[in-house]
Amino acid sequence: MKYVSTRGLSEPRDFTQTVLEGMARDGGLLIPESVPDFSGQLDGLKELSYQDLAKQLFYPFVDGELDNTTLNQLVDRSYQHFTHKSITPLRFFEPVAILELFHGPTLAFKDIALQFLGNLFENLLNSKGVRLNIVGATSGDTGSAAIHGVRGKAGITIFMLHPKGKISPIQEKQMTTVLDDNVVNIAIEGTFDDAQRIVKALFNDLAFKDQHALGAVNSINWVRVMAQIVYYFYAAFQFQKKFPSHPVVFSVPTGNFGDIYAGYVARKMGLPIEKLIMATNENDILYRVMTTGQYKIQEVRSTISPSMDIQISSNFERFLFDLVHHEAEDVRTLMEQLGSNGEFALSQQQLVDVQRIFHPARINTEQTLRTIARYHQKGYTIDPHTAVGIAAAEQSPFERVICLATAHPAKFNEAVIRATGKVPEIPALLAGILDKPSRCTNSKQDLQQVKSIITEKLSAQ
Repeated sequence: MKYVSTRGLSEPRDFTQTVLEGMARDGGLLIPESVPDFSGQLDGLKELSYQDLAKQLFYPFVDGELDNTTLNQLVDRSYQHFTHKSITPLRFFEPVAILELFHGPTLAFKDIALQFLGNLFENLLNSKGVRLNIVGATSGDTGSAAIHGVRGKAGITIFMLHPKGKISPIQEKQMTTVLDDNVVNIAIEGTFDDAQRIVKALFNDLAFKDQHALGAVNSINWVRVMAQIVYYFYAAFQFQKKFPSHPVVFSVPTGNFGDIYAGYVARKMGLPIEKLIMATNENDILYRVMTTGQYKIQEVRSTISPSMDIQISSNFERFLFDLVHHEAEDVRTLMEQLGSNGEFALSQQQLVDVQRIFHPARINTEQTLRTIARYHQKGYTIDPHTAVGIAAAEQSPFERVICLATAHPAKFNEAVIRATGKVPEIPALLAGILDKPSRCTNSKQDLQQVKSIITEKLSAQ
């Protein structure tokens, strides 16, 4: 399996290069030349455990670069610390089913990919005898999941940027209380988009990237998407057992487009997904592009669902590549328009093609709070991102929907208290976290300052 850039100016990469490099050298994102078709194998996959299903879905993407025994061991190790035996259990309510993706070490869906990616990094680096210095940006959950995936691992240092004061206190503490020497947290004055721009600039400075052996852990890294494909298959199979005559529809709280893009890839691989509901909060750039065809950056608004407070959705570029029928020059043109004008437009036919797959929805803060309150009255507490997805499902034309629960409600206790008047139950993993000592470096929204932080840390090793 070879991986190509969405912008078409980089040489194809093998799986190992794709994992370690993260982002294409022409500034594009790496995607497989083709995706495997499992449509004729679905019956044989339905009864597999989550881990065994992951192995079957991963084999074609790895394409022999890892032997099956090694890959199997990596998968088993990656999910051994999840607190539910099903890894991603499906809970049935009326009229939705809720896919719980928060049973990993940091209580968020990012663990599902980043536990595997951390172990994969370690294996590949050991086999090659090299180091990797990971740089990422987070709007909340990616940071802690990535840090917990690589903390203490030999040959890896991680630099994680987050927008100062714009993530929940618990999200911040989950990152900054990890005091391992190979973990560096950087609080950026600005938004997630500002932090993400700095990360992309670091990767586009090829001399700096090569000199410091930088790798990516954000969903710009293909393995993040690959690992998240699994729970779409797993959830669909559980749903079909209970409702065999109902079409499969997912509702996905969406910010950076990585999670819902994994569902799109699962659909391409033969999973019979009728529709993907793309649920946004007030930062609704994806809603606007899918309803009007105009992708136009606006100012980021702070909300109670901060992981979705994004205006530049990186993974949308991967979908664009398919939308323009793999014409990389067209992708480059659209990305250049975005960079210079802050916007681009889809054609009318492209908008029709988008709406054939996605059902866009925009949920405001009051709707989010009402949804949290209503489910709390049912005896089930949800976080605000999950509430956005559920509200979008309930106002959609679909009778039954699988909603992705992306984080444990205790990570966003201020929103839960505001909606319900009750403090959510604090799981053992978060007990006392706000009182633990922490370590973080502050930085201006400045590429050179971040470069200096990275260089100084690596020079001291």
